[in-house]
This record gives sequence, C-alpha cells and structure tokens, in this order.
Amino acid sequence: MKTLKRSTLATLVQSALVASLGFSYSVNAEQDQAIDSSKLEIIQVTARKRVENAQEVPVAVSALQGDNLDAYSSAGMDIRFMNAKIPSLSIESSFGRTFPRFYVRGLGNTDFDLNASQPVSLVVDDVVQENPILKGFPVFDIERIEVLRGPQGTLFGRNTPAGLVKFDSVKPSQEFDGYGAVSYGTDGAIDFEGAVGTGLTENLSTRVSLLWQDKDDYIDSVTPAGRYNDVLGGYSEKAARVQFLYEGDDFTGLLNYRVRDLDGKPIIFHGNLLDKGSNKIRSGWKDDVVHHDAALNAIQQVESQGLSLKLEWDLPNHTVTSISAWDSAEIYSRADVDGGYGCGFCELPTGHGFIPFAAESADGIPDHDQITQELRLSSNFSGDINYQVGAFYFSEDLTIESFSYDSLAAGVQNGYAIQNQDTTAWALFGSLDYVVSDDLKVTAGLRYSDDEKDFTAERIQGPFGSGTKSGSANPSDSHVSWDLSGTYKYSDDINLFARIANSFRAPSIQGRILFGDEVTVAKSETINSIETGIKSDVLDGRGRVNATVFYYQMDDQQLTAVGGNENFNRLINADKTVGYGFELDSEWVLADDLFATFNVSYNNTEIQQDNLAIQGCFACTITDPINSDNLAVIDGNRLPHAPEWIANFTLRYSKEIANGEMFIYTDWSYRSEIDFFLYRATEFTGEALLEGGVRTGYNWASGDNEYEVAAFARNLTDERVVIGGVDFNNNTGIVNEGRFVGVEFKVRFF
Repeated sequence: MKTLKRSTLATLVQSALVASLGFSYSVNAEQDQAIDSSKLEIIQVTARKRVENAQEVPVAVSALQGDNLDAYSSAGMDIRFMNAKIPSLSIESSFGRTFPRFYVRGLGNTDFDLNASQPVSLVVDDVVQENPILKGFPVFDIERIEVLRGPQGTLFGRNTPAGLVKFDSVKPSQEFDGYGAVSYGTDGAIDFEGAVGTGLTENLSTRVSLLWQDKDDYIDSVTPAGRYNDVLGGYSEKAARVQFLYEGDDFTGLLNYRVRDLDGKPIIFHGNLLDKGSNKIRSGWKDDVVHHDAALNAIQQVESQGLSLKLEWDLPNHTVTSISAWDSAEIYSRADVDGGYGCGFCELPTGHGFIPFAAESADGIPDHDQITQELRLSSNFSGDINYQVGAFYFSEDLTIESFSYDSLAAGVQNGYAIQNQDTTAWALFGSLDYVVSDDLKVTAGLRYSDDEKDFTAERIQGPFGSGTKSGSANPSDSHVSWDLSGTYKYSDDINLFARIANSFRAPSIQGRILFGDEVTVAKSETINSIETGIKSDVLDGRGRVNATVFYYQMDDQQLTAVGGNENFNRLINADKTVGYGFELDSEWVLADDLFATFNVSYNNTEIQQDNLAIQGCFACTITDPINSDNLAVIDGNRLPHAPEWIANFTLRYSKEIANGEMFIYTDWSYRSEIDFFLYRATEFTGEALLEGGVRTGYNWASGDNEYEVAAFARNLTDERVVIGGVDFNNNTGIVNEGRFVGVEFKVRFF
C-alpha cells in the first residue's frame, strides 16, 4: 500500500481515520511508519475505569470509533443513530432530538415524562447524565463510544441494571491538530463540526470543539382554515465543548465545559396513521404533509450546559481520582399530540380520520441542577492483587411544568401543572482484582447505595373542567450491588470469561397529574444476571470474534403504563421479568483494502406476573386477554421496544488512486418487530426495520493537511415503518426518517 508523505502525527491520525470499522491499524516503525492493514488493532476500553484491552475485560462491551462512527452520524443525526448498530442496543424517542430512551437486552423505559428514570445509564466524559434531556447532547469530536451490556452497578451506580453507554470525547494534547467538516443534504440540511487543539504552555493544552446543524422546515400542515407550507420538521442546533488539560510530573487536571442550544420543532405525530386492524402505514400517507390544527404553535427549545473537573494524582503505588461536575438543562416542547385537527366528540370536522378531541400539550423544565462528585483510589501494584475503592455523591433539583392548550380556541392555555423533585444519593464502592495464575484472573466488586427523593406535584389549572389537585411522595431505599467475574486465557488468542452480577434501579416517581389524579411510585427493581462468553482473535490477527450468552431475572421491574384513555403515565412493578439471549461481535480484514464487521443479537424477554393488567388504547385492536375490569392482561408479554433480533453489517473497500485514496463504505442494520406498549395490539406492533447507508469519497494529503470529499446516503432504500405510537386518542404514529442524501468536505490539519 502506497504511503502518503506527511508528518508523523498525520500518519498516526490517518491510520485511525481510514479504518472503517472503528479500529485503527498498528504502525510498523521498521517500515517507515507505513500502515499495516493486515491486522486488527488492540482496542482499549475503560469499561472498568481502567484502560484495558477489550479482549481481556470480563464484560460484554462493544466500541464505536473511527470511520464507522463518522458514517453512522452523517446527515446531522442525533444520538439515535446508534439504534441497532450494536448488539442488544436500541434507542427511540417521542420527543425527537432531545429525549432519547435507551434499551439494552430488552430493558428500558417508555416513560415520556421529564423526570423518567432509565435502567440504562449514560456517562459522558466520566460524568453520569441522569435527566433524559441531558442524554440528548449532540455527538461530535468523540474519540470512542463504549456500550457495556449487563448490570454495571458496582462501579457505575444505581441506575445501571441493564447496562451503560459511555462517551469519551477527544482530549487536548500538546500537538497542534484539528479538523473541520461541512455537509449539505436533503431538505436544506447543513451540518458543520470542527475542533482545534494545541499546547498553550509546556504543561497546559486546550481543545475547542464546535457543532452547528441546521435543517429547513419542510412539512406542510392542512386544516379547514387552509394550507400552511413548511411549518414543521426543521431545527437549528448549536453546541460547543471547551477543554483545558494540565499535565505535570505526577498530576493531571482536565477542565471540561459543554453547552448546547437547540431551537427546532418536535417529532411529527401523524393522526390515524394506522388503519384499525393493521400495523402498516395507511394508504395515501405523505411524510411532508400533516393535518395539525396546532402546527403553527409547535416548538422545541433546549438549553443545557455542564462543567466538570477531573483531577488525578499519580502516587508511587496508587492513583487518586476526583471528578466534580455540575450539569443543567432547560426545555420547552409543545406539539399537536393527536396528530390531526378538529373534534369528533364536538361534532366538528376532523382530519386525518376521526379525531375524538383535540390534544395539544407542552412540557418544560424551567429549572434543573445536577451535582456529582466521585473520589476514587486505585492501586497500581505489580503483584497479583489490585483494587479500587471510592465514594460517590449525586444531587439533583428538578422542576417540571406541564401545559394543555385548546386548539379549537386558537391555542389558548387551559391547563397547567407543576412538579418539583429533589434527589439525593450517595454510595461507597470497591473492586478487587486477583491474579490466580498466569491464565486465570478474577474480579469481585461491591457497592452500597443510598437513594432518597422528595417529590411534590400540583395541578393549578385543570383541562376539560377538571379541578385542582396535589400530591407528594418521599421514597427512599438502600441496596448492596455486587459482581463476580473471571477471565481464563485459553490460548494466546482466546479468552473465556464468566460474570454474575446484581444491581438495582432506585425508586421512581410519576406525578404528571395534569390529566390524571394519581402520583404513582415504583419501588426499587433488582436484577440478578449471569453470562459467559469467548473473546478471540483469529486468522493471525485478521479476524476477531466475541460471543456472549446471558440470562437474567429482574424482580419488581419498574414498568410504565403509557397513555391509555388519558395522556397520563402510571408506574407499576412487575413481580418478575426474565430475559435470555446471545450476542455476537465480529470484525474481519478480508483483504488489505477490504474490511467488514458483522454483529447479531437475540433477546427473549417475558413479564411474569399472574393477572397483571393495565389500561389499553382508545381505538386499537388489543390482542391480550381482557379482564372483568376491561383491562389488558400483560402476563407473558415481551417488554416494549425490545426486538428479539438485532443485526448489523458493515463493509469498506479502498483503493490507492494517484496521491490519495478512493473508498466506499456501506452499513446495514436490522431489528425485528417490536411492541410499542406493555399490552399487545395489532396496530401498535412495529414492523421489522432494515436500514442501510453508503458513503463514498476520496481523501488525499497535501503538505501537513489531509482532505476528504464524500457523498453519502442514510436509509438508502427509503424504508418507512411506524416506530412509535400515541394510544390515548386515536391510532397516532411516528415514522422513521426517510432517505437522506448529502455531500461532505473535510479537512484535517496538524
């Protein structure tokens, strides 16, 4: 393979960028820094808060980085681009770009309230992002994404019974480097991101990262009053990250400030998208036309910011780590929830289809503060024993407002409720690593967690003539989480591992009493999980195959009964939920210039509680048994948004042409059918979804800079299926994004 002439740093960075599968190549110093494309790189992860070889960690972990991360996030995609790109991971949202809901091994939470807790935690630059709005921070200038499957309660805390998604941004360095990328695509979408970093002094360096994404409104709204063109579907998003890194002889300090500003429109709800008795999109549906009587009022505004300080002291045999952080989020999101116009119950014309009554609502967070502190001591012994011990503190103050509007009276406010929630949690944790022999290593971990919430809710203005209402709750709990794992080195290229783990999710509160009269509380859920697997490098380093089988039982699982006949959520606990399955991760060097990955997972989940029943939908066809109280019995059902099958395939081919490289990259992801809600209904069973993407272009080096031009497409086949629903009024649905085509120009400078 011809070596491009450039600086040493440029060569190293290029080796990371040309690897389409998220892995860079090893560099052979004896061959003039030429890229060795014949073997896969050793991937380093921090799944156990230490830098370790992913093949030696007794955790089911997958990593995204490099070109596949760039390709997945093309087209100005938000964090939902990760859906079905990693085994057992799915992501969805009824808010759009602002409120992602994560599911790992079938475990997640469909709750759309702004204080909803999730069993999958998101950690960004070592800081937990608890509130769902914080979880939607844009993805840019990211070094690596790690997905840890299975309970992670020992080292990462109370709300990780399903797993953890971990983002690590590119850090400052003494070397001057940076990049800029701009793309243009369908519906006037413009996406710019860039970063620059350099040393300021011998010990101090900085990195500034920027993102700007903009898309025009392209959806028309048709009502009896007329047609309004280009009123929905657009957004303007800006974000930045500024970091300062101090590196001394035995001390490092990293200051990280991040900020986000989104001004856009909410996700699009399509009224009566599903004909009764069918889960297919109705005939005549158009993705650029809706029938909203409140389209002109639709808005979604988000502001968030955070500041963290990570300090590390390297002692002779230990490392002391302190991570202090503050995060804050604000949001106001208003939408036409019924997806249509008019009021059938009022004998007014409706569209599209029969709309019983107009539903226009908004939710907002006017005030939010999160403070976290972690202090950790890690040993660095050369012997057979090493350990970590630490303490963690979490505090969150949250205010939520809910509004209702009368669409038939020009959107005048007719309802208002407010929630206030204060959460305090702390924990003590420890982990011990023991080398039993040259081939066998074991790890044991323990964590004590204490959690307390103080919640009040008040309905001040009741819609539809309902009166005022108030409620409160003060749940608290403590729990001891633990795990025990082992890694056995079967050969130089094969590691076997096994892990048993226990974790929990702290009590949750649902008090969105604008449309209901209850404040519901779900007690803590606990999980016991067992898994075993193999991590192997094959074909003399040209292939990698990792496989895991697992089984778990969750007791008192927290479930959200969404919607029903009211726009209201209720929390319940299921006695037991059982899940089992397998995951396969593989990467291949098929030829020097041809690389591939293939991943697949199977998840079977089942709710097990006799006669557990919830309220069903307004207009759909429920297939569950109906009890004497006209409730749907959900015993035996799979969990919502839990596909049995997830698969992903990528392929990249490159060829040297002139003084540069031509490349073509494609990726395809599949997830099987899903249920949108706890009950099963014909209309609210999402069809299987297959989406593909392609990216092709040319990159070359000139001087100390590297350039790339590319064309790309997401959802190449324009596959459209319903991916979410609203069930309390009519058969309203949400559709996946259509085909997106664009071009991009990048420059990397050193």
